[in-house]
Amino acid sequence: MASSFDAAALMARAQQKENLSDWGPLPFEEPLQVLVDSYRRADLNDIGVHILRSGLVHSLRMRLRAQEWIRRHPEITEEVIAAPIVVVGMMRSGTTLLQRLLAADNRFHCCYGWEVVEVAPRLDYDWAAAQDPRIAISEKREATSRELAPELFAIHPMYAREPEEEIVFLSDAFLSHVPESGAHVPDYRSWIDGQDFAPAYAYLHRMLQFVQWQKRRQGRTAQRWVLKSPAHLGYLDTLRARFPDLHLVHMHRDPRETIPSGAGLNATLHAMHADEVDRHRVGAEWLARMGWTNDRAMTTRRGWDDERVRCTDIEFADAVADPIGQVARVYDAIDVPLTSEAESAMRRWLAQRPREPARTPYCAADFGLSDDQIAERFSAYNSLFRPVRGGQDDPVHR
Repeated sequence: MASSFDAAALMARAQQKENLSDWGPLPFEEPLQVLVDSYRRADLNDIGVHILRSGLVHSLRMRLRAQEWIRRHPEITEEVIAAPIVVVGMMRSGTTLLQRLLAADNRFHCCYGWEVVEVAPRLDYDWAAAQDPRIAISEKREATSRELAPELFAIHPMYAREPEEEIVFLSDAFLSHVPESGAHVPDYRSWIDGQDFAPAYAYLHRMLQFVQWQKRRQGRTAQRWVLKSPAHLGYLDTLRARFPDLHLVHMHRDPRETIPSGAGLNATLHAMHADEVDRHRVGAEWLARMGWTNDRAMTTRRGWDDERVRCTDIEFADAVADPIGQVARVYDAIDVPLTSEAESAMRRWLAQRPREPARTPYCAADFGLSDDQIAERFSAYNSLFRPVRGGQDDPVHR
């Protein structure tokens, strides 16, 4: 396994595959080294080694290829990412619903699944092509995931043609919590908690500039972005430093529902990469991570007394009961009219959206936790953001 996770060898492999050598100006070598060191010590099976190693090489290839596009077209770095709407919240709190509703409005940009899977097209890409070849590649990956990993797809489907979160770009910077969601990497998990995520958000900004430039080349124009990732919740200060004119949409749901569901996703990912999974450890780590994340979010938001930082808080149950009404609140907050065309597009998406297979129901006890334990850990969060409900009576929704 040691030879599988050697940073220099992985970088050389990516350079060989792309026939490129310029990594660009943003640092990434230290987090990559810490991550591969942790993967070497992880209890991975052969399939896990292959999947995770291939993922690292792919990230490195995208960095090389994107940098070559930027070298050829330096105007990419002049793209302005203006006033993004950023949807955050714990996993399973309705962030995907809000993002995709907003993204149905063609006045907003978003990243589609096929764009985050392969952010940089091949260097011989034909901009006059009727359809981007990356769409077919991503659709094939979607079909393969449905067939070979149906449990994972049911928990966390990734559609080629649907708006997708930009966590992939943070992961490609090797500064993210993605690795701990799929493997037992305590050293990386501990190390990353003390790191400045500014390089990761600089890379995210750079990739959004690159994607926006591509959209313009393909004739797609919009005034602002809709971004979304639960991962941003622990780094709201870093997020704002990179996107100072953002508008935050913060989704809320009873942690007694979100924690078991998130732990279930992590346990499924761990089981793809290792023969034995300690579900109690996965549950304890997820509870600790989400507690850490929400504590940081509360601290940051309490410090945002600047009126220029505007936030819209939305309760999951309200979004499910009246999605258009809750989206209208966001439009009011950003002072953008919700046009009849945009509302019609949102209603079409609600009627036609992919119908996902039933998810495995999880409860706290499946991961060595209890509802009381979760409620206690998030009592401050519930008091601050869910005072009317007090963390109670949150209906379970698909």
